[in-house]
Amino acid sequence: MIPNTSCYCLKNVRVPVCVLKDKDESIANSVNQEGMAVVDVQIASGLFEQIVIAGQSESDNITTVDLQRQQIWPCFVDVHTHLDKGHIWERSPNTKGTFNDALTATFKDEETWTAEDIYRRMEFGLKCSYVHGTKAIRTHLDSSGRLIDLSWDVFKTLRTEWENRLILQAVALASLDYYLTPEGEQLIDKIAELGGILGGVAYMNADLDQQINRVFEIAKERKLNLDFHVDETGEAESICLYKIAEAALKYNFEGQIVCGHCCSLAVQPDDVVQHTLNLVKSAGIGVVSLPMCNLYLQDRQYHSSESPKTPHWRGTTLVHELKQTGVPVAFASDNCRDPFYGFGDHDSLEVFKMAVRICHLDRPFEDWLCSVTTTPADLMGLSDVGRIGVGLPADFIIFKGRYLSEILSRQQSDRIVVRKGKILEDKLPDYSELDDLIFHHP
Repeated sequence: MIPNTSCYCLKNVRVPVCVLKDKDESIANSVNQEGMAVVDVQIASGLFEQIVIAGQSESDNITTVDLQRQQIWPCFVDVHTHLDKGHIWERSPNTKGTFNDALTATFKDEETWTAEDIYRRMEFGLKCSYVHGTKAIRTHLDSSGRLIDLSWDVFKTLRTEWENRLILQAVALASLDYYLTPEGEQLIDKIAELGGILGGVAYMNADLDQQINRVFEIAKERKLNLDFHVDETGEAESICLYKIAEAALKYNFEGQIVCGHCCSLAVQPDDVVQHTLNLVKSAGIGVVSLPMCNLYLQDRQYHSSESPKTPHWRGTTLVHELKQTGVPVAFASDNCRDPFYGFGDHDSLEVFKMAVRICHLDRPFEDWLCSVTTTPADLMGLSDVGRIGVGLPADFIIFKGRYLSEILSRQQSDRIVVRKGKILEDKLPDYSELDDLIFHHP
């Protein structure tokens, strides 16, 4: 489908206008009900050279391919993952599917982690993401005790080895009280040394205000961005998002702040919600919803006989209300085949498809496609990633589907990933690559 030349033109392409950078007026005025325009895209030397309304390209002297209104999307941006935990399900399953059981199983598994174990499982996740069409990934790394050096050194190695294929960022994951300890100071030094993001799990406790204040003081002093796990619970009393937004305004924080999960917002009274939304908007915080993991863990209940009960809510945060308030909203993979989520394949298309169904992102779709492309790229400080535009690298995905209903209805295993103008030939890794780690683990 893509010619093996450095210069070619893709004609009659459907492209989401919301992901176009510097689109001209004629394209903006030709949008259909799904937010798509039909264009001709010319690529030269691995870059987008021209994007014009279909039929207006000057491509007489170059190879052309008529895509017959198949869609192209920019490569995905996965802003919240846990690559270090990935693919341990078979050796450390979550037998009940609850959040507490996920913590217990993970902590026990971490006692056996080695550099090789972490490296190979993380690399497996990178391979999957890359083949599915992801260009940038932010991973949270469990960061306490011996894992500070172990996990961060593995991440540093992988970031170097993959720098020509994937943009990688890392966030420290620890409970916020950890930053009040001498060990926390060691972690802070590691984050600063490796250009990481300061992060952690915020949960309601008597010292929460002190913990949040300390984290903001560190971030301002070291000029670090922030990325929190927040309110991953269905308890209305959990108002960590509110407190973080309040602290961001108090400290006049100028760095980027991202808050993931924010589940309890969906079960809080309307007046509390609106006040929180306004504070989050004023503080410039971006919110990441993790639809698959939250659907899996939240509202997991049992009868007294230990038989499961049907959940009453979907576990996600108020994505529509956040977006309507002007808060940037992204969706991401979160955990993959580990005790926090027993499924997944590091595929942002699956994330988007699940988000559409769970959160009713359709009717209309508007610009929700930005939630797995341009918006997470902006939250990661990547202004030229997750979008299509003249002068940008020709990194994109071709789907046979002409309409979103077609793309979102089939698995899209026949998608074509293009990087720097050339078809990506890599294949998904086989699960058996990890067999010696998973089935012969100490």
